[in-house]
Amino acid sequence: MTQTLIECIANYSEGRRPEVIEAIAGAILSLPQVHILDRHSDGDHNRSVITFVGPLEEIEEAAFRSIAKAAELINLDEHTGEHPRIGATDVVPFVPITGASMQDCVALARRLGQRVGQELHIPVYLYEEAATRPERVNLENIRRGEYEALKREIASNPQRQPDFGPSQVGPAGATVIGARQPLIAYNVYLTTDDLAIAKKIARAIRQSSGGLRYVKALEMLVDGRAQVSMNLTNFRLTPVARVVEMIRREAARYGVAVHHSELVGLIPQEALIDAAVWHLQLDQFEPQQVLESRLAAEKAAVESASQAMSAQAATAAQFLEDLSAGSAAPGGGSAAAYAGAMAAALVGMVARLTVGKKKYAAVESQMQALASQADALRIRLAQAVEQDAAAYLLVMAAFKLPKDNPDQQQPRLAAVEQATLGAIQVPLETATDAVQVLELAHTAVSQGNLNAISDGASAAALARAALTAAALNVRINAATIRGHPGAQNALGTLEKLEARAAQLDSVIQQTVQERSGLAAG
Repeated sequence: MTQTLIECIANYSEGRRPEVIEAIAGAILSLPQVHILDRHSDGDHNRSVITFVGPLEEIEEAAFRSIAKAAELINLDEHTGEHPRIGATDVVPFVPITGASMQDCVALARRLGQRVGQELHIPVYLYEEAATRPERVNLENIRRGEYEALKREIASNPQRQPDFGPSQVGPAGATVIGARQPLIAYNVYLTTDDLAIAKKIARAIRQSSGGLRYVKALEMLVDGRAQVSMNLTNFRLTPVARVVEMIRREAARYGVAVHHSELVGLIPQEALIDAAVWHLQLDQFEPQQVLESRLAAEKAAVESASQAMSAQAATAAQFLEDLSAGSAAPGGGSAAAYAGAMAAALVGMVARLTVGKKKYAAVESQMQALASQADALRIRLAQAVEQDAAAYLLVMAAFKLPKDNPDQQQPRLAAVEQATLGAIQVPLETATDAVQVLELAHTAVSQGNLNAISDGASAAALARAALTAAALNVRINAATIRGHPGAQNALGTLEKLEARAAQLDSVIQQTVQERSGLAAG
């Protein structure tokens, strides 16, 4: 099973006191599975960016501890620096890396925001994918006027009301928390100290002024040199090389050039390769031509296959162990779902053994669709293994509710009824999916690779067993709330499923016999 990995690129309003940054980093590293990938501090900006990664379970806590530590050590009433800011911890974005979706990061951002607001009494604004208002998607809208303006307006201006936390600002300011795609923080230094030139270039390249899409830019004076400071929010659609080349050309208009550039934090390897391909004009380049990438891919493929086989064996063995234990869950409903998942997997196997074979070119598209449909059913049925056990545990919990007091009788009966309906619904869904697998198995045995026809027939047999076992669980639970409309509807649906399954059984057996005879002849 792939571990969930999420990246956090937190910005703190401190770049001049190393001991403060160390304390914040220590708070992050207090979680054992969280690792810091990069630190970047700038004295002129008076700002530090710490990039850290960790599993979903720990990244939230690490971010919270860092925000608390920054609030303890940074006073915005005493803070000065080139970079815009509204908080001691100014912005905390989460980026999905592996095993996590953008929605996972959105949920994480909102949980963290609520906790920071409640426990640390810091106003929190949500931005990017986690934003609750369209005008708060862009960070610059939230940070307009910086800490000083927010401090004046937060209590009186409805547009400044935070998503979480109090409508007043303390010395820790406010914090912006969100979820976004990978971003490249990139600064270009010019061969001049004329800030007006940097301002003109920033206006020319940023999207909000009619420049390049996915580019945010502003001018700064850093170390006595004019700087164009940028966030590139989608390097795939607006490549880094295009941005730099435009800056180069705009700078030439004013008689200056690019002196050097710098990254703040990390950059995806893909962005660097794209820049190299552009400058070298490698029009026929393929990513697989990078030696290290090819070696890493081969190594990962071998390791992944080995781990998958081990994990599958361990998971199957553990499920059978749990099934044989002297506990009520998992039970027959979970076993039904497991059998259905195996049936769907076999259908997918037959489809893939058919795809790409010249003899079956006429059914290539049908087999590709069949594999996709089988995969979706396999995933759903595999999830039902745990869902069925969880549903039954809720029934047991409902029966354990107190019933000695007459006032407790009605709530207990309602809880039992509701839990029982859940225990009916899960195996009913398993039965429905099992019949769908039977439909797919019919396609597999009638059109699929003859050499795998026994696998298609096995899929049908397992799907039929899944239906039978799931039906038993529906009926036994429905009997306990016989008069409930939900139970009656479930039994009616089940009868239709069983009738369709009987029809499919007959057709599948006949098809297997006919095609098996053809194969033997």
